[in-house]
Amino acid sequence: MLRYVYIFHVQLFTLYCTIMKKKIYNSIVPWFAGASLLVLFLTAMTTGKRIVAGQRWYYIDADTSGTVLVKNANGPTLGYSATSGVKILTVDGLAFKDLNKNGKLDKYEDWRLPVEERAKDLAARMSIEQIAGLMLYSAHQAIPAMSGGPFGAGTYGGKKYSDGGIDPASVTDQQKAFLLNDNLRHILITMVPSPEVAAKWNNNVQALVEGAGLGIPVNTSTDPRHGTNPGVEYMAGAGGKISQWPDEIGLAATFDPKVVKQFGHIGAQEYRALGITTALSPQIDLASEPRWTRFGGTFGEDPQLSADMARAYVDGFQTSTGASEIRDGWGYNSVNAMMKHWPGGGPEEAGRDAHFAYGKFAVYPGNNFDEHVVSFVDGALKLDGKTKMAAAVMPYYTISYGVDNKNKENMGNSYNKYLITDLLRTKYHFDGVVCTDWAVTADEGKTPDIFGGKSWGMEKNTIAERHYKILMAGVDQFGGNNDAGPVIEAYKIGVKEHGEAFMRARFEQSAVRLLTNIFRVGLFENPYLDPANSAKVVGSPEFMAAGYQAQLKSVVLLKNSGNVLPLQKGKTIYLPKKYTAAMQGMFGPPSKEKYEDAVKADLIKKYFNVTDDPDKADCAVVFISSPASGAGYDKADVTKGGTGYVPITLQYAPYTATDAREHSIAAGDPAEPTVSDRTYRGKSVSPGNYQDIKTIQDTKAAMKGKPVIVVLNLSKPVVPAEFEKDASAIIADFGVQNQAILDVISGAVEPSGLLPFQMPANMSTVELQDEDIPHDMICYTDAAGHTYDFGFGMNWEGVIKDARTAKYANRIAKPLITVNGSRASITDATPGANIYYTVDGTTPSFIDADKYSKPFAIKTGVIVKAIAKKYGVDNSSLVALINQVNKSASK
Repeated sequence: MLRYVYIFHVQLFTLYCTIMKKKIYNSIVPWFAGASLLVLFLTAMTTGKRIVAGQRWYYIDADTSGTVLVKNANGPTLGYSATSGVKILTVDGLAFKDLNKNGKLDKYEDWRLPVEERAKDLAARMSIEQIAGLMLYSAHQAIPAMSGGPFGAGTYGGKKYSDGGIDPASVTDQQKAFLLNDNLRHILITMVPSPEVAAKWNNNVQALVEGAGLGIPVNTSTDPRHGTNPGVEYMAGAGGKISQWPDEIGLAATFDPKVVKQFGHIGAQEYRALGITTALSPQIDLASEPRWTRFGGTFGEDPQLSADMARAYVDGFQTSTGASEIRDGWGYNSVNAMMKHWPGGGPEEAGRDAHFAYGKFAVYPGNNFDEHVVSFVDGALKLDGKTKMAAAVMPYYTISYGVDNKNKENMGNSYNKYLITDLLRTKYHFDGVVCTDWAVTADEGKTPDIFGGKSWGMEKNTIAERHYKILMAGVDQFGGNNDAGPVIEAYKIGVKEHGEAFMRARFEQSAVRLLTNIFRVGLFENPYLDPANSAKVVGSPEFMAAGYQAQLKSVVLLKNSGNVLPLQKGKTIYLPKKYTAAMQGMFGPPSKEKYEDAVKADLIKKYFNVTDDPDKADCAVVFISSPASGAGYDKADVTKGGTGYVPITLQYAPYTATDAREHSIAAGDPAEPTVSDRTYRGKSVSPGNYQDIKTIQDTKAAMKGKPVIVVLNLSKPVVPAEFEKDASAIIADFGVQNQAILDVISGAVEPSGLLPFQMPANMSTVELQDEDIPHDMICYTDAAGHTYDFGFGMNWEGVIKDARTAKYANRIAKPLITVNGSRASITDATPGANIYYTVDGTTPSFIDADKYSKPFAIKTGVIVKAIAKKYGVDNSSLVALINQVNKSASK
């Protein structure tokens, strides 16, 4: 307590001197200094801490883990391991860590200096081998290590953790090797059994590297781990105790950036308590392709909403305030945000994903590249807070097909100098860390469906050549690579081409960027954690409550026929079993199909009576999930003599792609040398969970006219036409706990969420839309006349119209098509917006050929489609009109 009294006295005296304009400073300082030292001495006497006479700092004896803390008056608390060999230097009465153990204070060890100066000093001291290690970002690390499998496997003194007798917080043999031999300092962690174990492992790793070389601490990262499903990898990563929030697409459904900023602020505190200082998030790809596998990890399809959410997310994660702030908004509660995936992985052709060779191409048939960078350049790179912009960027695996008009290179985004240097760094002024996605330099699989390296466009080059190409593109770091060898080989290639001085400067440039992110979150001063405090912070009741409130705000009410909702508590409901289809995951064998309780009995009984007999029920509640039709590639099709490419459908019933494009936009991969066209036109696919629709239909029949409420868990859009007519009410959720659904159904909470994407009328409009244009589908309209467009949602009073919908929905006004006799004209109310149209049934592209300039002749029966666009901002929803004799009908 007395040490706080001392600090208070210093601060009070400083304030007093400022007010008095230092008139009495010279006369009172000697007295005050003596009094302060007396207070400091008494503090040490009463707390058992070791004091060094005449200095403005004191030791706290090492704890049981060997961590020593040093308290600087009006300065940072330093932490180091008693086993690392680090000593404390005293300069100007203040304490500093002698990280390189040379007995003097170097600039990078001086916490008083600006971060940039410290980073440059340290980079200049590093060997090429040390910088090469700094450029590595580890493959996935589980704590404790897995005993086998593709991710997180490891050993301890040659033994597996499953052999028993091993501390789960121990550092693995493999981790010691890449930290000490390869000089790696960036680690991606996945599972941990508890916050305490995470904190102890962090301390063990930091102590290990602190004693090596220049004493550079470890920067630990994670993929998102705040979801509500405790069975997934990253949720299990906090022992199930971290606060639970809706999926990112659910955060978007709140249409409230304040909720996202709160999430970032809380998430950052929990991450720091786990030892995590970099978030591999937010994922701000514009989800303009509704079939894309990773749709649910985005903020949806609207560039302006995505930009505001991205800005709030990064501000929340990166900004420290008050006593936790070190400088310029950075501090001990800050987490570096790595926005992803530049320049946007959303427009994947036909919805396939670039984790596999079959999904390597992002395409832009609508000429709409500019909207895909809005969430980056107007969001995460233009913050409201003092940290100014996201600390790091991760390009996606994809080849952004046809985008590079300068060098004409079609290769993965991390290899493309136009995308990284010319656009991101030069045009948009980003000078932070650019880190590749994981394994972009590794060799791809023998067939397109094998999960391997993602060296798209550089498949036939050597691994060292791939590293060199990426470095010359302007990238700083290699995700998923524990081996410094290829980076050093890339350096040698550069020396031959450009000379030693050039390559040394290029390496130091990246080193400064990487070190900056480690310095400004305070790791060089104290990377150690108190495990007991970690247990209190992670998943605290306050944080859990905030996450739950966000879940409630994300729930969307789509239909409420006859105001069937809310249900009175105590009503009797029929709750059919929920079906989960057998699914082929990204790794390993398929999961088994199963039927299980949709809601645990002890939870549902807190709200309603439950019966197995529909005749005894007042209503039914059916839980279903988005259609699961696979990833757009099927080995069985290859066996039959096909190319392997099949449709991805958003409907539950079997689907045949009669409206798919005749020829794919992009194709070509060494793993399939005979395939030059990836079209799937005319092929069929059947979703694995077609049973969901049958459950609704069977329940509807069993209820004999009594209400059926459908709860739809959405990871991406669906076609509601198959089930809407059989549902009295429809609730959409995006990864929330069942309790949140029940709170809405029972009326404990009024729904307020809004659709962050369009719901298509049918699969034809899905096939005809352009992968790169959002809002370009004909949306489903239900029996009540409500259209499930972007921004639609209901509360108990009806359709929501509020400040959120005014700001984001129809930001660019829908075009108005009018027909007078045989001529049609199109107008738009948004100043500066251009109108694009077609009369052949296709979706308009933002090209001169489709640009509207004057009224045009139109025949009876022709479908006019129109969409308005404001460059670099957004586009309107699609409008379609069928010209009929002497009249027109909008659809």
